[in-house]
Amino acid sequence: MSTFTEPEERQELRKAVFALASKYGHTYIAEKAREGGKVTELWADMGKHGFLGVNIAEEYGGGGGGIGDLAAVLEEAAAAGAPMLMMVVSQAICGSVIGRFGTEEQKKRWLPGIADGSYTMAFAITEADAGSNSHNITTTATRDGDGWVLKGSKTYISGVDEAEGILVVGRAADAKTGKLKPCLFVVPTDAPGLEKQVIEMTFDAPEKQFTLFFDDVRLPGDALVGDEDAGLLQLFAGLNPERIMGAAYSNGMSRFALAKAVDYAKTRSVWKDQPIGAHQGIAHPLAKVKIELEQAKLLQQKAAALYDAGDDMGAGEFANMAKYAAGEVACNSTDVAVHTHGGSGLTTELGLANMLVAARLGRIAPVSREMILNFVAMHSLGLPKSY
Repeated sequence: MSTFTEPEERQELRKAVFALASKYGHTYIAEKAREGGKVTELWADMGKHGFLGVNIAEEYGGGGGGIGDLAAVLEEAAAAGAPMLMMVVSQAICGSVIGRFGTEEQKKRWLPGIADGSYTMAFAITEADAGSNSHNITTTATRDGDGWVLKGSKTYISGVDEAEGILVVGRAADAKTGKLKPCLFVVPTDAPGLEKQVIEMTFDAPEKQFTLFFDDVRLPGDALVGDEDAGLLQLFAGLNPERIMGAAYSNGMSRFALAKAVDYAKTRSVWKDQPIGAHQGIAHPLAKVKIELEQAKLLQQKAAALYDAGDDMGAGEFANMAKYAAGEVACNSTDVAVHTHGGSGLTTELGLANMLVAARLGRIAPVSREMILNFVAMHSLGLPKSY
């Protein structure tokens, strides 16, 4: 009889990650964000304990688990107040794509470093004029002898300043038809012709956002990951883990905010000798968030189970749903947590105000709510395509 519980190994993994991340916590992250620093110590510690590479095959230095295990790591770190955005990018997207489609030489070159955290890879797909329409990507790769020349630009690319390489989604000409098709390339962050510009954001985070310009960046032939004729399949093999990890990030954030609010509601007394949590005006919004959070977590776990079972289409459906649900509850939980605290909810020390803005990102990235609703309407319900 199923009790909807995770395997004991994953439950133990969750406990170990939460304990380690709690040693750093929100204060550590907030200080790094304010000072312009990076979470180098936390990242190295997580890598040393094998937590960063749980989804990478054992033969390449990983834990041999799946995306469900990696999502559990990120969720627990975020719940402890120490989320790591680059796990979404380096381990989940790039690690998954290279692990499934890379050559043996590429796997040996990049996966061990991704697994232990010594090599970080960013991911670049978004363009200013393409938005959510990946078919409108204009960054092009042209064959030049045995290599490639990359030209174009990308925007809102996370953590480029702390990465050694970038997995770039470009388009190359099909030799048979002449039409452009999506292809994936690994570009070193110190490649000549690559320019990086920081995008100033309203909320504080150790991970910065960048606009990138590729001005005839020359790449060797083996910079191409996988089959140049299977770009879309390979792309979505990375985007499904991205959505699952986005859900885990938001769900962990929700757990952190809810725990803060519940603790305050249990101990803060204003009227008589009762804590404010005894009043329905405080209790009911918190209970509602708890229900929404459990729903989002179940969707996250189902999406991960489908992906790890090799069901890419099923995983795509539930990864989108999980990301949608988690983004919603993150906004709700941080809002309710601020409201529960009253004026103190907006203090810098508590950290909820910054989180309130950061949580809103879960409704936008890596894909907007509206595009998810389009996907569900079309693929889950069979309605006509609207765009």
